[in-house]
Amino acid sequence: MATTTPLPRSRTEPDGSAVIRVLSYNIRSMRDDTTALARVIHACAPDLVLVQEAPRFFRWRKKLARLAAASGQTILSGGATAAGPALLCSMRATVERTEDVLLPLTPGLHRRGLATAVVRFGAARLGVMSCHLSLQKDERYTQSGLLLDRLAALAAPHALVGGDLNERPDGPTFTRLAAGLQDCWATTPWGTEYTSTPTDPHQRIDAIFATRGIEVLGCGVPYGHPGVTETDLRAATDHLPVLAALRVPAA
Repeated sequence: MATTTPLPRSRTEPDGSAVIRVLSYNIRSMRDDTTALARVIHACAPDLVLVQEAPRFFRWRKKLARLAAASGQTILSGGATAAGPALLCSMRATVERTEDVLLPLTPGLHRRGLATAVVRFGAARLGVMSCHLSLQKDERYTQSGLLLDRLAALAAPHALVGGDLNERPDGPTFTRLAAGLQDCWATTPWGTEYTSTPTDPHQRIDAIFATRGIEVLGCGVPYGHPGVTETDLRAATDHLPVLAALRVPAA
């Protein structure tokens, strides 16, 4: 059963390990209530925001920068250069490197990509990835293999990936990712489970995964989290966010 106990605050432990908050959120190109969207992100106090469907067209960098500033974040990577996924971070993060990756294009289908980075919090070193996988089942499964290869290629001692999988936990792509990584909701459920849709939550198609060495302190949709209102969650976009608290060991 999921707990509603407040998630731990971000901190650096005496041994150099770090407790961080990670938010994964499909923001539908900021076509909805961007003020409500910024309030939700800010209230969750994340160290990393894994964005899907960031703005990709006219003045997309300016729009994403405005959201980052309004929610207490800064742009790390991604956006149009990754075909939609993006990464934001707090000032706690020390950035080692970033890379935007475009996945192979299937004619007639939407281009997909990955926003990636390697960051440090204290002595904890972490690979990070945001993804938004295909609506088409076979392409989605192929993309999951490319995602896992890229995650390994970050060559960080610990890593996490979050995003909109466009698939439920019993699907082959979701199952493939959960076989090699921790499905953070399934590991330590917190808040509520379903991420789609805000007006009728009935399925979990958004998730955060972490490598085995990371301790999952809690993960789920932040209903009831201080400062996060149901009104804002419904107005912000067409997905609900996933918030996780993780303890990352010192490298």
